[in-house]
Amino acid sequence: MKALYDVIKTPCLTEKGNHLQETQGKVIFKVNPKANKIEIKKAVESLFNVTVSKVATSNMIGKQKRVGARSTGKTSDWKKAYITLKEGKINFLDEL
Repeated sequence: MKALYDVIKTPCLTEKGNHLQETQGKVIFKVNPKANKIEIKKAVESLFNVTVSKVATSNMIGKQKRVGARSTGKTSDWKKAYITLKEGKINFLDEL
């Protein structure tokens, strides 16, 4: 089993994430690309003391970026997890 902070990297604090949390009780995290749904669920439950009902994951592909005049590069691929909470709420501003 991986350490909790190796599974969950950062919360995605975006407008879409805030809207999903207010309306549907979902929270979005950037997670380790090798982490599975069971590890993500256990990590969120133990870190934030909430009950998770569902975990959905999505692999995000990195975008092409320009580096200099002629050469191009690519940002890293990453994994996003949509966490549906049964009860409770995670307030990230109080956690900081």
